[in-house]
Amino acid sequence: MPTLPITLDLKTVHLTDEQFYQLCVTNPDVRVERTRAGELIILIV
Repeated sequence: MPTLPITLDLKTVHLTDEQFYQLCVTNPDVRVERTRAGELIILIV
């Protein structure tokens, strides 16, 4: 069964590059992408 991505609107959160990096490092089982529109896309792998 394919996993559907979860998209979160983070336009008002303002995640820094370092915070985003730490989020990715501390959650190795989760694929996380940040879009130009300020969204965070999460996919459990």
